[in-house]
Amino acid sequence: MDKNKNVEVETKVEEVKVESEEELKDDEIIKSKKKIVLFDVDGTLTPARQKVSEEMSDFLKELRKKMNIGIVGGSDIEKQKEQMGNNIVNEVDYDFPENGLTAFKDGNIIGTTYFKDYLGEENLKKLINFCLKYIADMDIPIKRGTFIEYRSGMLNISPIGRNCTKKERDYFELYDTKHNLRKTFVEVLKKEFKDLNLTYSIGGQISFDVFPKGWDKTYCLRYLDESEFDEIYFFGDKTFEGGNDYEIFTHERVKGFTTTGPEDTMSQCKKLFFDNI
Repeated sequence: MDKNKNVEVETKVEEVKVESEEELKDDEIIKSKKKIVLFDVDGTLTPARQKVSEEMSDFLKELRKKMNIGIVGGSDIEKQKEQMGNNIVNEVDYDFPENGLTAFKDGNIIGTTYFKDYLGEENLKKLINFCLKYIADMDIPIKRGTFIEYRSGMLNISPIGRNCTKKERDYFELYDTKHNLRKTFVEVLKKEFKDLNLTYSIGGQISFDVFPKGWDKTYCLRYLDESEFDEIYFFGDKTFEGGNDYEIFTHERVKGFTTTGPEDTMSQCKKLFFDNI
């Protein structure tokens, strides 16, 4: 065999080797894309009811290059936009406002479930009336407005009222920690409406959510098929029993992580994903 033919054979071998390496890289990308990281919002991506920082936004963009990312929060999409930006449904792969009772994939809505259809208008009215009367009789230092907020998949109930300022919100959280206002309220509702099959979940600083059993944050998992995702990670701050992150944090399909705030969220993710992928 002459020199030219030897060079030609070596070139072909080299080309096959390069193609194999490129295929391997593609396989690695596909494998990492079968992972998804889900984040709570308040206390995880942002301080409670505050806007996301530029640092966090940039971090999420970088993480999304490595794997799918999603948000699963208790608030509705409009409140989520106030914190995460108006284009948030296009900046994550999956977005699950109201625990996934409203669901977005790649910016498109893929599902909506309604609390009023499950409960019925008569039961819903009884529940709301009872809560309003209970709040009226609560003797707390501060009351503002919007004590009950109806969302498509739940009721959000706040003894102080959602119209309070940041300073008032912080004060109520400390007062509630000492006097257990929300925990006591929840126990009363459990007894009064025991036949309605409802779940009560304390989240954030000033309120708690009421929704049918099974409509907690694990509801979003029905949109994440096991054939599509090998690993599901979740980061949240209210991961204790009774907190609104508890059910998804302890779910068998999920690797749950407790965070103390946005900085801690980024720190844990960097150690988990940027060093190992």
